Amino acid sequence: MTSSLFRGRPRCATAHIRVRVAHAVVGAFAGAGWLLLPVMTAGGDAPVPASPAGPVASAAAPHEDGTSTPDLVLPLVAVGAAGVLAGYGYLRRTRRARTRTTPGVVPAAPPAATPLESERQARSALVLADDCVRGSEEELSFVRELFGEKRTEPFTRALLAARTELSAAFAIWRRYEAGVPGDAGAGRQALVGVIGRCAEAGRRLDAEAAELDRLRGLEQGVGEALEVAERRFRELTARTAAAQHTAAGLREWYALSAGAAVTGHVEQAKDRLVFATSRLNEARQAADSDDMARAVRQLRAAEGGVFQAGVLVGGVERLAAELAQAAALVPAALTGGEAEIAEARKNGGRTSLATGELHARLAHADGVLAAVRTELTRGPYDPLDALRRVARAVERLEVGRSGAVAAAALLVARGQVGVAEDFVAVHRGAVGAEARAVLAEAVRVLEPEGGGRADEADRLAGQARDLAERDVRAHGSPWAEVSGQAVGLPGAVLGGILLTEEPEAGPPVSFGGPGKRGRRRLPEPAGPADPGAAEPAAPAEPPPGGPRAGRD
Repeated sequence: MTSSLFRGRPRCATAHIRVRVAHAVVGAFAGAGWLLLPVMTAGGDAPVPASPAGPVASAAAPHEDGTSTPDLVLPLVAVGAAGVLAGYGYLRRTRRARTRTTPGVVPAAPPAATPLESERQARSALVLADDCVRGSEEELSFVRELFGEKRTEPFTRALLAARTELSAAFAIWRRYEAGVPGDAGAGRQALVGVIGRCAEAGRRLDAEAAELDRLRGLEQGVGEALEVAERRFRELTARTAAAQHTAAGLREWYALSAGAAVTGHVEQAKDRLVFATSRLNEARQAADSDDMARAVRQLRAAEGGVFQAGVLVGGVERLAAELAQAAALVPAALTGGEAEIAEARKNGGRTSLATGELHARLAHADGVLAAVRTELTRGPYDPLDALRRVARAVERLEVGRSGAVAAAALLVARGQVGVAEDFVAVHRGAVGAEARAVLAEAVRVLEPEGGGRADEADRLAGQARDLAERDVRAHGSPWAEVSGQAVGLPGAVLGGILLTEEPEAGPPVSFGGPGKRGRRRLPEPAGPADPGAAEPAAPAEPPPGGPRAGRD
């Protein structure tokens, strides 16, 4: 089979090359014949009779047996000219082949993206896909509450499929960061796989976005959806007040480190609720004036605020429950730890540790258990941290864990993963790909399919939380509170409820992938705004009766 390069060469170009070569060959033969002609004729007798004796004949006699100078010069000139023409033809053909731009020649392939560019694209794809999954989950929770599990099953399946694709993308990225594809080509393929998986996750969500809109039917009316959002708002208002008392109680009952994971959660929840009550009121007013586009936009933004307030309040409630459960488990964990230490001393030869190393770890485990017992008797302590230390000290003995120690490690890991998940969920507008990837790895290894490695999940979740906090500190808040600005807007932007690419902080994030998540945009105004229509001011704190209190 002829290669594409030769197959793409024009026939006329080939013919021209052959003609030039033929000309050069013919010229060379002609010049050579001209040079040899005198030599071939010099040795024979003269074919003409001798001239009579005389002065003229005697003068010409010496030259009859030799070759004249013109006979030699002309053939040399012919050969030189032929060589010059052949060389000129070759140079011209080479130059034309290098600079040819006609379609007959296959063009050079475009330069491939550099590794840094591919990594940057993969990071952006991971963050975008993760945002789409989290935003879709927010809206779907309200749709499910209104329409039930059965009618929303297709959207639940799409969300699960997108989450599966995203988890695979994070797993590929983690292997790439660890240098598992040692070959450069394999590394590029890994990055392509990350981007492709993220694109597929977004496609799964985009495919169901239009059907979800048809099910909700918000363009025809937002009444039922508003009632669901307002009901959840009122429930969260009561839970936020209770969570404030719970957070204060954590500082009294336990060490300060015990409640550090939810520091500021109540204040952030109030900020999200203030934002939500403002948007719910605006949605009601827009619906009353038949401005359905604005009503839908404000409703969706309010739903995001309510959802994230629930995440923050739920984090406080969950931590309080975990601390109480951990405090009840500490005595059993200490007893189980002592049994594991005794087993390690008895069967020390069965481990892979050297004798000196085993003795050092046994002494460390004894010290950890003694310190935890002292903390229990002295006063307030951190039960989760106590369980973490006991579980890690026993794990280093390499004798395996069972019973209360294994249960303690699992409780600690689940709590750490939950704390990191909550932080990323309510700060996703600033959290980058690295923290999200580490968190996804923590979730994976905690599951039975990932090995159920509680210690590894605990460590990774703590690392993810630290990385996410670093991103938030570096990001800051570009939306400073100024006079006339919507209350709670900076928190809504930081939480990813509103996109920052559009005016007025962008449209609210909705169910869907990259192509659909920001579809609820305000239409362009038809004319100047009515100067008499003043936007209502949002209250500094959410009213106890919900967003409609004081209005009816």
